[in-house]
Amino acid sequence: MNMLLRKVTMNAHEILIKTAEKIEGAYAPSTIRAYKVNFERFIHFCDELHCSPLPANPSEVAIYIARLTKSGLKSSSIRIAVAAISCIHRLNQELDPTQHPDVKIELRRMHRTLGRSSSQAYGVTAPILEKMLSATEDNLRGARDSALLLLAYDSMCRRSELVSLKISDITFNESEASGEMKIRLRKSKTDQELQGRWIFPSKRAIESIKSWLEKTKLNDGLLFRGINNAMQITAELNCGQINRIYKRLAKDAKLHKEIINHISGHSMRVGAAQDLLKSGASIPAIMNRGRWSKTDTVMRYLEGVNPN
Repeated sequence: MNMLLRKVTMNAHEILIKTAEKIEGAYAPSTIRAYKVNFERFIHFCDELHCSPLPANPSEVAIYIARLTKSGLKSSSIRIAVAAISCIHRLNQELDPTQHPDVKIELRRMHRTLGRSSSQAYGVTAPILEKMLSATEDNLRGARDSALLLLAYDSMCRRSELVSLKISDITFNESEASGEMKIRLRKSKTDQELQGRWIFPSKRAIESIKSWLEKTKLNDGLLFRGINNAMQITAELNCGQINRIYKRLAKDAKLHKEIINHISGHSMRVGAAQDLLKSGASIPAIMNRGRWSKTDTVMRYLEGVNPN
């Protein structure tokens, strides 16, 4: 690589770091991570071709898409890679190469080759939820898992929403005989302006959350925490751990291997949405309950569900 291109590559890395710092707090952390990882891969690709990653030439972006198409990636992953290139260019006031006709043609070719479908999370409906609850242990971890499962199903929260809930978000109304609880969802994927929403858990979920808090003696900080092998509570629970908890409980409940393989952090949302449809809820009502902004996303989750 000649000195000029070496300097261009180094500048691209530096600009990427500064861009990530600039947008911190304005974008979700997972979005920033995805942009960084994907643009770093694009920089590496440009190194191989001895071309500039920022600003990038549309013809070379098209070649990159063609390579990704043959790499075994899903179409959804390639769309994220292209979105990263687009966003980093726009944030740095560079011409967006992904809007060029050559790039759009290559994207169409990619979709015709790979299709647009993405792996669907298996819906944890009420019967499956009961099996997973029955597989929870009679200890601290079991108390956490039960509260997590029930609240995730009731609230249809995303993983990022669940792990960000704080004990201070909980409000008890002790004037009610049942000790009614409501939880403030301070932010979500579709509420980046922090207007917030109230979650009203079922009585069963309320009792489970109370049991978890009583056993842990927690009164401040994050609601859900990790638990290590020594049964010690950690400072937080991350999104990846949510997936592993669901899969572990599904395995302990002896669910079919194919179901376990397709259970993910979205499974509670999908299953609760499917149950709502079966109970007669309308699509707008389901979208409002799950805080979805796009109808096609909900319809994909509800495909194949008989509402009768």
